[in-house]
Amino acid sequence: MSQSRPDAQRLASPRERWSWALYDFANTIFSMNIVTLYFAVWIVMERGASNIAYSIATSLSSVAVLVAAPWIGAVSDASGRRKPWVIGLTIASVAATLVLGPLGHARLPRSASLAALLAAFAVANTAYQLALPPYNAMLTDLAPPSGRGRLSGFGTAVGYAGSIAGVLLVAPFVTGAVGLLPPGGRQAAFAPTAALFFLFSLPLFFFCRDHGARPRGSGPRIRLASLRSELVGAFREAGRFPGLRRFVVASYFYQDGLGTAIAFMALYAVAVLGLPAGGEIRLFVTLTIPAIVGAYLAGRACDRFGPRRTLMLVLVGWIAGLLIIALSPSLTGFWAGGVVVGLAFGGIWSAERPLLLRLVPAGEAGRFFGLLALSARAAAIVGPLVWAAIVDGLSRPLGVGLAYRLAVASLAVFMVIALVLLAGVPDRIAEDDRAESIRIPAP
Repeated sequence: MSQSRPDAQRLASPRERWSWALYDFANTIFSMNIVTLYFAVWIVMERGASNIAYSIATSLSSVAVLVAAPWIGAVSDASGRRKPWVIGLTIASVAATLVLGPLGHARLPRSASLAALLAAFAVANTAYQLALPPYNAMLTDLAPPSGRGRLSGFGTAVGYAGSIAGVLLVAPFVTGAVGLLPPGGRQAAFAPTAALFFLFSLPLFFFCRDHGARPRGSGPRIRLASLRSELVGAFREAGRFPGLRRFVVASYFYQDGLGTAIAFMALYAVAVLGLPAGGEIRLFVTLTIPAIVGAYLAGRACDRFGPRRTLMLVLVGWIAGLLIIALSPSLTGFWAGGVVVGLAFGGIWSAERPLLLRLVPAGEAGRFFGLLALSARAAAIVGPLVWAAIVDGLSRPLGVGLAYRLAVASLAVFMVIALVLLAGVPDRIAEDDRAESIRIPAP
């Protein structure tokens, strides 16, 4: 049973809110440099791992998050302690990232070397993903409902700035312009990325606190062996809150579209529209800079118009941008659609966090953020498979170009389904948070 919470504005200082937002900056450095840019290309193209081996590592990571995220959320809710989970999992991710470099240089048999590298990557990625539910739930201690949209949007915008900063700060190591870590190349990105992830996480470690922490041993014990029952229980308990299950299902569909777009949009631009070599950086900037603006604006819109309406508007932007890209005959149209998608890109996370906190009491936020993480991981498995089935299955009868365009259009269909589902989600404030509905200044 959730407990009434004291005034969030009185408890959370501006320094705490800035420190919380800066963690978004830190973790996107990891996700951009390790997950998106360098590790996959390095392990497959330079170390000779198969695509199947890399896919198994990422799938095992997703399965671990699927299983463990709701349990971690429930434990952190029961104790009121979210920060220790964020700290511990961040350190685990940093350590596993840091060890990639030495493992790459170790004189091991090829199969053993690849297995060790993929295992270290899986640990780093799993820990990074599992830190997000308790981190998101910390938002309940930092702002009342009337200010959570702005703080969430600010954190998301700062996160996209982190992805740009991470690329720029690590690139000299990769190119060999900085000779502190021999040799250059993609492998040289791992150690500085780990260092930056850790460095920019330190403000949260030192300045944020769990305002609702309960005395140790006073909460119910939730054992690791109860993972399955906790997972089933989270789905069952979601029925207590009107619209929550519908929202979780909607999140599955928009995460399907979003995650697949991240993974395959550059490939589409190269295969269909002839994006030249090096154009991936332009694509990255086209998506990321508008995403910073869109994330901030969506956060402010959440507090003014409500997070559900804001998220629905964001999905409309996604649908429009994806259709422009799918129907565009040239790179010019692709860039125009990319700007629209970029503006909508950051809005999903800006609106998702405050919308969940509108639907559930603050004291139970951790387990349901875990449920959202579970939904996102399931989408990360299914979305790319749908894309591959369309492209590989239709390329021969319809041609490669049309098959890819239909794959992009399928992502718009995911967003339409999510939009329809969200229309039935209430835009309300959970009962124990109503007393906290006061305005706070931006961070």
